[in-house]
Amino acid sequence: MTQRRPDSIIFDMDGTLWDAVDTYTDSWNMVFKEMGIDIYVDRNELAKMVGWEGKKVHAAIMPDFDEQKRQSIYARVNELRRELLPKNGGTLYDGVKEGLEKLAGQYKLYIVSNCAVGVIRLFIDWAGINDHIIDEIAYGTNYMPKHHNIKMLIERHGLEAAVYVGDTEGDGEQSRLAGIPFVFVTYGFGEMDNHDLRFDNFTDLTSYFMALT
Repeated sequence: MTQRRPDSIIFDMDGTLWDAVDTYTDSWNMVFKEMGIDIYVDRNELAKMVGWEGKKVHAAIMPDFDEQKRQSIYARVNELRRELLPKNGGTLYDGVKEGLEKLAGQYKLYIVSNCAVGVIRLFIDWAGINDHIIDEIAYGTNYMPKHHNIKMLIERHGLEAAVYVGDTEGDGEQSRLAGIPFVFVTYGFGEMDNHDLRFDNFTDLTSYFMALT
């Protein structure tokens, strides 16, 4: 971790702030059943894909379909997902809501996630954290890699010392490509050793950043 105190914290969403894999899994399986497609998505398998860019997920779940067919199915999945998330939500990790409220008093907070357009906003509304998050960018906004969207957010808001918080090796790689420190949370969906800071729970992460002067 650099010695300079961050001016902002950019969070990944899935596996970092909440776990909505059950709802994501349901959306896939309901659409496959609706369309008469003989594919079943297992929660554990989908959890391993959390954080992947959309096209990679689609190829893994629907290897026998061409890209046009995959996109058509995924469009319906997202339509259903937007209906399910406000009702079913997910599991907010311990300490996240309280922690974001505290951190927002000292840092500018943002979210960058490899999800479809609108999902971050659904999460923010469901979790009741709208007052704490300044801005967000989803992969579905421009279909660009996470490091591109992190840098775009930094440029948009004139951030000078941002850090990225995530839970997978891919998050770490994208953070390094964006040129900012990576903070790894161990309670999510991934494992890695190459990080600048590591926390086992959100409460400890909050305490660390609140103590910086």
